[in-house]
Amino acid sequence: MDKLKVGIIFGGRSEEHHISVKSAQEVARNLDAEKYEPFYIGITKDGAWKLCDGPHADWESGNCRPAALSPDSTVHGLLVQEQGQEQGRYETIPLEVVLPVLHGKRGEDGAIQGLLELSGIPYAGCDVQSSAVCMDKSLAYTVAASAGIATPKFWTVAADRNIDLDLLTFPVFVKPARSGSSFGVTKVSRAEEVHRAVETARQYDAKVLIEEAVVGSEIGCAILGNELDLVVGEVDRIALSHGFFRIHQEDTPEAGSDNSTAIVPADIPADSRLLVQETAMAVYRALGCSGLARVDLFLKEDGAVVLNEVNTFPGMTSYSRYPRMMAAAGFPLGDVIDRILSLALTGKSR
Repeated sequence: MDKLKVGIIFGGRSEEHHISVKSAQEVARNLDAEKYEPFYIGITKDGAWKLCDGPHADWESGNCRPAALSPDSTVHGLLVQEQGQEQGRYETIPLEVVLPVLHGKRGEDGAIQGLLELSGIPYAGCDVQSSAVCMDKSLAYTVAASAGIATPKFWTVAADRNIDLDLLTFPVFVKPARSGSSFGVTKVSRAEEVHRAVETARQYDAKVLIEEAVVGSEIGCAILGNELDLVVGEVDRIALSHGFFRIHQEDTPEAGSDNSTAIVPADIPADSRLLVQETAMAVYRALGCSGLARVDLFLKEDGAVVLNEVNTFPGMTSYSRYPRMMAAAGFPLGDVIDRILSLALTGKSR
């Protein structure tokens, strides 16, 4: 039987470029070579697309050819510059499905999903609308709240405006509204610290979010599936020694964080675990997610659950939370990849 031709896109122009490369490396290690023929498409930090032989650490200096995903749905694949030919001559490589292993801007915000929609190639993960909504934390909170899900109190600061400091009750978190991981996030305890924190956040996004600090444990829930047919991984809890949880900010994250540990399964009561999973599924459905996502929540001391954020293509590295939660529920990464590719091919039309 012919192998399924899978385009695996990684890298990208966001601040999470290096994390995407590590995620793609883990995907490559766990992809079933008997079932899939992978085509690795790396996007450089400058935005150049290259077909390469794999997502290894120095992939850009390897055997790469300029490539582009054709937006023409009759092509249904890649246009790759022919080797040894004059620039401008391309061969076509058809693709049957695409796995966009991209994080942050232009990866989880609907941009690459829009291009894939134009291409007509099925792709894994959330669609344009849900990707865009989940990426913008203020929109995600608004939609979730309309579905009856508790969210933090928040304020948005547009590029040409300042926040009325009298509205705030400290401490608060100041963060880019549309960015990944913990880039540009500051915990602020005093009014005089707000403006500097806003400027830090604006290095990553013109739209800034200020939200109340929710007192409680940070809990994650891994979800896989479409609509009513969902698989929920084990719940995790972030145990902090000091400060706040700053994901992907370490120099060597493989060695662990200096202030946090993910406990899987979470050491919380069974009824809290069930409430977290039910709330996470409600968030997933309310925001229109499909394929996969990691829903992060706060579990308060009184047992209430509050939305934190949704990652529509969570990290797949060796130290990432999503694959650990799914593995704890009996789904190793190879099975997860199988399932999300199958969902992309057999799910309802987008």
